[in-house]
Amino acid sequence: MLRVSEMKDVAFDGKATGYVPPKKLAVSRKLKLHTKRARHIDPITYEVVRHSLWHVNEEHGATIQRLSGSPVAMYALDLNPSILAEDGEFVYFGPYMQYMSGVTDTQVKWILEYRSDNPGIREGDMFLANDPWVGAAHQQDVMLICPVFWKGELFCWVTNCLHQYDIGGITPSSFCGSAENAFEEGILIPPVKIVEANEIRRDIEELYLRASRKPEAVALDFRAQLAGNLTARDRVLALVRRYGPEVVKGVMKRIVDNAETAFLAKLRRLPDGVWRERTYVECCRPGDRRTHRVCLTLTKRGDKLVFDNDGSAPQDGAMNATYSGWRGSIMVALNQLLCWDQYFCIGGALRHVEFDPTPGTFNCANFPASVSTAPVQAMEISLYPAYNVLSKMIYPDPELRRDLMCIGGTSQWPATIFRGTDQWGERYGYLLVDPIGGAIGAFSEGDGINTGGQSRTPICKLPNVEHTEQTFPLLFLYRKEVIDSGGAGKWRGGLSAESCFVPHRTERITHDTLSSGNATPTSPGMMGGYPGSVNVYKFKRGTDVKERLARREMPADIAELGGRDELLELRQESFTQEPEDVYAVLWSAAGGYGDPFERDPERVRADVVENRAVSRAAAREVYGVVLREDGTLDAQATAKLRAAVREAHRRKDGPARKLSGKVVLRATEHLDVRRENGALRCACARCAADLGPLGANYKDACVMEERDISAANPNIGDWRRYVDDRPVFRQFHCPGCGALVENEVARENDPVLRDIELHLKGGRK
Repeated sequence: MLRVSEMKDVAFDGKATGYVPPKKLAVSRKLKLHTKRARHIDPITYEVVRHSLWHVNEEHGATIQRLSGSPVAMYALDLNPSILAEDGEFVYFGPYMQYMSGVTDTQVKWILEYRSDNPGIREGDMFLANDPWVGAAHQQDVMLICPVFWKGELFCWVTNCLHQYDIGGITPSSFCGSAENAFEEGILIPPVKIVEANEIRRDIEELYLRASRKPEAVALDFRAQLAGNLTARDRVLALVRRYGPEVVKGVMKRIVDNAETAFLAKLRRLPDGVWRERTYVECCRPGDRRTHRVCLTLTKRGDKLVFDNDGSAPQDGAMNATYSGWRGSIMVALNQLLCWDQYFCIGGALRHVEFDPTPGTFNCANFPASVSTAPVQAMEISLYPAYNVLSKMIYPDPELRRDLMCIGGTSQWPATIFRGTDQWGERYGYLLVDPIGGAIGAFSEGDGINTGGQSRTPICKLPNVEHTEQTFPLLFLYRKEVIDSGGAGKWRGGLSAESCFVPHRTERITHDTLSSGNATPTSPGMMGGYPGSVNVYKFKRGTDVKERLARREMPADIAELGGRDELLELRQESFTQEPEDVYAVLWSAAGGYGDPFERDPERVRADVVENRAVSRAAAREVYGVVLREDGTLDAQATAKLRAAVREAHRRKDGPARKLSGKVVLRATEHLDVRRENGALRCACARCAADLGPLGANYKDACVMEERDISAANPNIGDWRRYVDDRPVFRQFHCPGCGALVENEVARENDPVLRDIELHLKGGRK
């Protein structure tokens, strides 16, 4: 028997019924594991081997990127390599699409249990897998898993994952937005031995390629993955030959042990408690106008973190993800906020993290739910709330506070899936990669980053429009950052962008939309920060774009063009775009941090006049900043306006009670915990107004204002276009000074969220 981590892992039993509680994994006695490690390694050797292993992982990913012919590898970097110990514990995963590797260890542990006896795990083998109920984000993310042997013993694993061009299903590109179950999607492959004794098994490869509309492209991707694994395997074995197997294994284990020590040191500086986040997914299938609730709860008890999704909507339509996808998503935020100093080694942290999902929910769906669109809906909406709960957990520590980050852009991906005949007469089917440009959320000490990419893919890059035009029959009219898109706050969220294009050298393009977060913002701010922009599709038929181009007039916005506006639904299928039709996509921006009224007015002036990040109207209405006609700051009018707005939000039935006891803890930017007459109570961090006992929800003591969702960001349009459930923007103000304490995006009939529940000595739990 192999003893592995006690965290809750998938244990696919051959029936793919979904999540199964954890158990000890049984490994065949035929398989010998290399477990010997050197206990005493000099510091120089340790650092040399540690960095060498990291560079193995970097070279592994770069090899795939260079050899793959797919734009998804070259531009979106939708791939990731990993190194794992012999028992499937993470050593490193790469800086590419991180949630791909977040499910790798579940794959490896499954192979150890279900493949070590039959057909066996031997030197020169590799296993191909894309089954989301074993460990994949969705069927398009194909893993190639390679055991590394030393003198007959399984020493470690090198693995990679790459999003494949097309692996079947009812829609080209395999994003099957109208699929009702997995049988209408791409082929499902539990781990199969595709390389045996260092030779590709043609029978398995042909079976795998048979489902694809672009088998040549997928075959090339597979060979890029094969080359990546061979490169990594050779580099690891070279280290073993140079330093000895026990030293290299000792370094691997110490990397994980050191990461565990660093993780525990951080946890011991933080209070116990519960942190919650709630958001929503829109439209689970064509014609659906519902919003589907997403809940994430983080509980800290001593040296353990527990994540659960209790309260999330049931699985439905094509919006779902599996347990592996949900777990892998959360691991991205965990890695970035608490393990960033450990060089992408999350294995140590995972020894103290438990995942406790509710099976049958849309982000822990049971087989045979449709999951091919998981990364653009269920996984993104599982990842980004984790930033908020983890950031609020680490806020009380002044040093860790600097690491917190608000939710970034593309928190729901506005997919534009296109297909047809390209400029060379070849059939194609793909999606617009531009939303990878994303935006980075605000920090506790500074603004977010405009179009700074997606935090889950740290080295991602927005492709040049020329590259996209070279690959597909498109002509871009513009790509620009969008004013007011970043969430307002003391520190502003990063701006997102908008891309606009027409068909070029083709008669028409056939499109599907696949989106959420078009009515309800999914990048909410934190501690009074406002949400970033929603996703927006814009489509205009029969425009005068050809005439304008003939006059050498390049439009700066789709609104400048004549033509007929057409509303695109969130899952609209098979609509065509002719050469005179213009299509624009704006992707969601990043959330802001802190009360916008606390932003330095001079910064707001610069955002309006110099940076073109904030409009004059938003400067006044959201930031309370008054500018003169010439763009200079009117400081006196600004102070007067801000004071008047805060005064309007104070409690009207008399002065609020003020607390005088000692501050025990700063819980958020605007919330203190004070000891008053022996009891712990919440208080406004600005004026010490009493916000109730620690065991209650501080929001209940605030003055709540429920506003239309359009007040959350100037780029939010009429929610009625897409959903039936009214979204609202709730703002909670201090009853004493009227200042903003927190915001909340919610459905109108949902209760107020208790986002923070601290468990401190002397206070009720």
